Amino acid sequence: MISLSPVQSLLACCLVLVIGRVLTTRIGILSRYSIPDPIVGGLLFAVLAYLLSTWGGVSISMETSIKPTLLLLFFGCIGLTANLKLLAKGGPRLIAFLLALIPFLVLQNAVGLGMAWLLDMHPLMGLLGGTITLVGGHGTGAAYATRFADFNNIQDVMALAMTSATLGLVLGGVVGGPVAEWLMRRHKLAGSLDHPAPASQDAPDLTEKSEPSTAGSFIVSMTAAFVCLVVGGYLAMLVEGAPVSLPNFLWCLATGVLIRNVGVHLGLKLDDRATEIIGTISLSLFLGMTMMTLDLSSVARLAGPLALMLAVQTLFCALFAAYVVFRMLKRDYEAAIMSAAFCGFALGATATAIANMQALTRRHGPAPEAFIVVPVTGAFLVDILNVIVLTSLISLPFVGGM
Repeated sequence: MISLSPVQSLLACCLVLVIGRVLTTRIGILSRYSIPDPIVGGLLFAVLAYLLSTWGGVSISMETSIKPTLLLLFFGCIGLTANLKLLAKGGPRLIAFLLALIPFLVLQNAVGLGMAWLLDMHPLMGLLGGTITLVGGHGTGAAYATRFADFNNIQDVMALAMTSATLGLVLGGVVGGPVAEWLMRRHKLAGSLDHPAPASQDAPDLTEKSEPSTAGSFIVSMTAAFVCLVVGGYLAMLVEGAPVSLPNFLWCLATGVLIRNVGVHLGLKLDDRATEIIGTISLSLFLGMTMMTLDLSSVARLAGPLALMLAVQTLFCALFAAYVVFRMLKRDYEAAIMSAAFCGFALGATATAIANMQALTRRHGPAPEAFIVVPVTGAFLVDILNVIVLTSLISLPFVGGM
């Protein structure tokens, strides 16, 4: 076994991100469908590690204890760049996004239950292949898997939950870009980078008026981000015994929002570009490590029923995003970007949704409303709604009582 130290693990992840960036830049289909760099590079590493372990008898062990911190750091940075003044402008889209999300949570679980019935599996396995792992992610999946193993005596439930959550992360990153690109081509939509304004046009250039980022501005942004981690962790500990369990990243994001919008009245001015770079680096490292440590041997053992269930869920999610979410969000460029984000957190996680948006906006241009609506929905609302839907379904006799 090759055991990588924390520094070696970070180096390996950085190399994977560089390779992913090269591949997505030079391979047409990856660039065309805006597949995120960490998904491409990390998945390639996972495949090579699996082949090395299977054929060469050599396994690679990485030190990934920093992953939770990276994720919390990313959400703290999202909060620190969230200008609530933009929320008033994005309010109608936020409501529409939420109205599209509520029926989706019910329907995604209905699809999972239907697949479990067709495959002669326990109904709870259908929920594991539904919003427990696809919308809820690894944390929610682990919590419910422990409960199902203890109270329902379902074998291999933890392996199924972790595999489903991880594959959902991959599928959410792979499907989101193509859905948005298809919508933009079909409806002839374009971002600011697709059709730049002519040089003669008298449009204000805000970037020229802003000061360049400096080492000092990065230090201030990094300090604020770590404040979000510390305060958010303390708040999460205070409500640990609450009836409804909320994810830790929610408190980090909320702390960042508070600092960003109250601090400006107290003379605290953060460099949004520096904060965004810190958040993007944290997200890329988190996703890269997640993909690199994907256990393909477990995936192979559970490949049959799980692959079929996830394939159906992926198709359903893509169709729902293209024909329901996009139509409810004004059918414009921002709506296409948010449809890709919807695929990200409906199959994987909010981090995947943000990665999808970053990959698309890097190619086509900014989508400011999307970067307000999606994090607020993905962090503040979807987990609460998911708990309500799952609690209601598990209480049904033909689901949790079997």
